[in-house]
Amino acid sequence: MNEEKLNQSVRKFLKQVGVTSQREIEIAVRSAAEAGKLPAGPLAVKVVLECPELDLAHEVSGQLES
Repeated sequence: MNEEKLNQSVRKFLKQVGVTSQREIEIAVRSAAEAGKLPAGPLAVKVVLECPELDLAHEVSGQLES
């Protein structure tokens, strides 16, 4: 296993996840606000990371203030 190659690959993947996730959340929040359907208070969010080849399932939950 090449540790450096793995590290670079993981960082690239996580950057892509972060950038695309932020964009999708912002689009959804704007759309809900424009439609008058943005709930008051925090928004519950959850991300599930899966890698079947490693039998990995990791969940991260949180809240967004809108």
